Amino acid sequence: MLKKLYEAYDSNERLAAKLKAGRSGFDVVFPSSHFMAGQIKGGVLKKLDKSRLTNWQSLDPRLLDATAVNDPGNEYGFPYAWGTTGIGYNVKKVRAILGSDQPLDSWELIFNPDILAKLSTQGVAVVDSAPEMLSIALHYLGLPHHSTQVGDYKKAENLLRQMRRHVSYFHASKYAADLARGDVCLVVGFSGDVLEAAKSASEAGNGVQIEYVVPREGVPTWFDMVAIPTDAPNEDASYAFMNYLLRPAVLASVANAVDYANGRSAADVVSERALKTAGGIYPSPEVFERLYAMEAIPPNVARLRARIWKGVMTGK
Repeated sequence: MLKKLYEAYDSNERLAAKLKAGRSGFDVVFPSSHFMAGQIKGGVLKKLDKSRLTNWQSLDPRLLDATAVNDPGNEYGFPYAWGTTGIGYNVKKVRAILGSDQPLDSWELIFNPDILAKLSTQGVAVVDSAPEMLSIALHYLGLPHHSTQVGDYKKAENLLRQMRRHVSYFHASKYAADLARGDVCLVVGFSGDVLEAAKSASEAGNGVQIEYVVPREGVPTWFDMVAIPTDAPNEDASYAFMNYLLRPAVLASVANAVDYANGRSAADVVSERALKTAGGIYPSPEVFERLYAMEAIPPNVARLRARIWKGVMTGK
């Protein structure tokens, strides 16, 4: 009998450090797709033997194409869960402030200072994430979302500093609970967090109606991958667990619990809640075209992003 040992890590960097140090003891790990390129290059992940993954063919080809940006040929991992970074808002409050004619499917809500100033009277929160927010700003400006050019980042920094004046706070997760309670009227956050906020508000019966939108200009999509460390102590256990995860009922239970899509196509998902909230969890084909995968960037660019984002958050 296999014995389970589950360890949560709070960042990709921490996982990368454990894998690099060796003898992590992990049979399976869950890195973000845009961190996998570095881990593959560093030799800490093992190539998959796809013949041992009995449900590989059930994975959504669109998602495999998207994750191949960081793992060509999908040789080292497959998508376990994925989501987007977009806008969540309190329908009643935002409509009361902006009126019924204002389009709500645009990053203009965040980057147009006149609009954001109005919304700030009822609270605006933004997720604390340099990779997401820098890529969003670059893409909005018509620049490569994975740019390596310092000049591009200066333009993105100016845009984000302009936004910062009207933001109530930045936080990795607090925005979800505040949106559910009606303490803020608009957030930039992860799709699952916003959908969880909508569920919490509905269960509380507090009259707060929350919607999640993928802005028409495009949004980043991220993937939590499943991979095997090079020094996995029990490779048979690795494949047994991966095959368990690929069972339709198991993936459906994950989607129900965390409000994030999984690696199978929406048509295959036996998840009542996922299908009911398909607009947020499983975007329509039209909305899917607005998504772009987060990509690996060089360490010097990652440091540049971190410096810029710290300056934006602190106002210094």
